[in-house]
Amino acid sequence: MSLTTQLRAFHLVAEAGSFSLAARTAGVSQPTLSAQVRALEANYAVDLFDRRGRGVRMTPTGQSLFALTTRLAAAEEEARALLTGGRALTRGHLRISADSAYHVMPILAEVRRLHPGVTFSLKIDNSANVLDHLTEHGADVAVMAKMTSDPRIYAMKLRDDHLIVFVPQGHAWARRHRIRLSELSGRDIVVRERGSITREVFEERLAQAKVAAASLIEVQTREAVREAEELSREMRQHGEAHPKHDVLTEQLDSVVSRWASRLKELQVEAKGLWLVDFDNGDGYYCWQYPEEAITHYHAYDEGFSGRMKIV
Repeated sequence: MSLTTQLRAFHLVAEAGSFSLAARTAGVSQPTLSAQVRALEANYAVDLFDRRGRGVRMTPTGQSLFALTTRLAAAEEEARALLTGGRALTRGHLRISADSAYHVMPILAEVRRLHPGVTFSLKIDNSANVLDHLTEHGADVAVMAKMTSDPRIYAMKLRDDHLIVFVPQGHAWARRHRIRLSELSGRDIVVRERGSITREVFEERLAQAKVAAASLIEVQTREAVREAEELSREMRQHGEAHPKHDVLTEQLDSVVSRWASRLKELQVEAKGLWLVDFDNGDGYYCWQYPEEAITHYHAYDEGFSGRMKIV
């Protein structure tokens, strides 16, 4: 007979004030309950109840033990609520990895609306890394642009999407609803890094159509930060009066501009240098370099200074 069983029997009797009432409450026979309590007393050579009269009264040792078993019972109930709550999605933490904020943000906003007790963290990466996060148990759910045939993963299709070209507002294509792939021939194009499904599909379509871009410009925040820091350091060393200052300034502006263009491709909003907002319908999920995941939020009328931890 385990100590846990004996303590539970003691707690039932102490709470009910009698063996018979405790037995009816627990749905067991009174002799079984009495035997469990007597075994506990015998094992530790203590008296837990004064059994004189029709009812039972706890001894001082019994009262001290009852204080402990009350906390144990509360902890057991909390554990039960946690386990059943996870099944009902009333509480818990969900780790999400996605290859684009555009697809996943509306889903997270709906999860928050339907299940306010559930917290989550979001990591944005290319599709190859997103899949690794899932298979290596670094994420609970992955949202990505391409289905996988990996037998370890259950996958379901959420939606169909089109590849979209972003151009400046003053560009000749800005008012057009679609363009032909052949029109991209000879153009400089900002693309996702290698490992991105968006880039993979785009390059496949270009190859099928026998279209050659002038160049594919790949910009990532980490590389852009490093390049910008090197340029800034060189500018500080030379000073504004140095002949190279204007050239370095143009190069720095180009780095930041390419980074901002990269963000536009991801359909998110740059709010400052290395600061990014993701609109979720109620406010913004926000990120700043070098954070590894999206873990903060701020309201529409607040800036980064008012951001709060997602809990």
